[in-house]
Amino acid sequence: MVIDLDCPQCNTDEEVVLAEKLTGTQRRLRCETCGVEWLRGEPTRPKPSLPTLADIRRRFPRPEDVDPKRLAHAQVLKEDFLRRNPVPAPEVTAYWDRYRAIFSAEGLPDAAPQDLKDFANSNVGANPGNMSVFNKEWHRLGAQQSAVDVRESIEYLLRGPEHIPLEDRLTNLIAGDISIGFKGFRESLLTKVLCIVYPERFLTITKYTGEAGKREIARALWGMELPDPERTTWTIGRLVLWSNDLVFALIGEGFTTGQHAAEFLWSTRTTSQVT
Repeated sequence: MVIDLDCPQCNTDEEVVLAEKLTGTQRRLRCETCGVEWLRGEPTRPKPSLPTLADIRRRFPRPEDVDPKRLAHAQVLKEDFLRRNPVPAPEVTAYWDRYRAIFSAEGLPDAAPQDLKDFANSNVGANPGNMSVFNKEWHRLGAQQSAVDVRESIEYLLRGPEHIPLEDRLTNLIAGDISIGFKGFRESLLTKVLCIVYPERFLTITKYTGEAGKREIARALWGMELPDPERTTWTIGRLVLWSNDLVFALIGEGFTTGQHAAEFLWSTRTTSQVT
């Protein structure tokens, strides 16, 4: 294929041909008269790779960011608490064992509507706060449809699509970005579900921020300033899970469950000042 271009070396325009198509608009041309080759056009520019979830998480505050004096003071408070409270409140264990069975893959499809409603309104082991929105929606839809929607929310949270990380499934349910969900069954109750199903990983502090939320406890006990959810691009699901993991890492070993650890954290609200 002869191209109507002048050769940069011999200036002929009669024997310039396409030698090779490259990426983008770039082409390799050749003059058949003198044999010179040259490039014309622009190659495809590689797109920068997007950061992974792990890359993003590495920018979240870490335990090593805490002042050693703060860590030492928190350790003293922890040792004192464990001397006085070596095991969690006994009434919590049996209640949570029951709901762990209800929320299992085998138990959830047949979970009774009353059990689900009672779970939302119970303070045993974790206080989800004011449930007036949940109860109003339950009454509006009726027990049967409400139970269907709550079951779908719990199933999606615990065993949703594997390609969607737990942080993002939690965000989808809290923000109402998907068709699955139930009004009033949001951050505090979803966090409470995680606490019951994974008692050794999740703290029974059901809000990221608020009255003695994880953000406020991190500030009071360790002097850490976690991201303001109103001023960060991090999603609420990531803030909820990453703050939980950070606080758990900071308090260290010695607690039986996340509920036991949360008892300690709640007790520090008035005793966390470093002297």
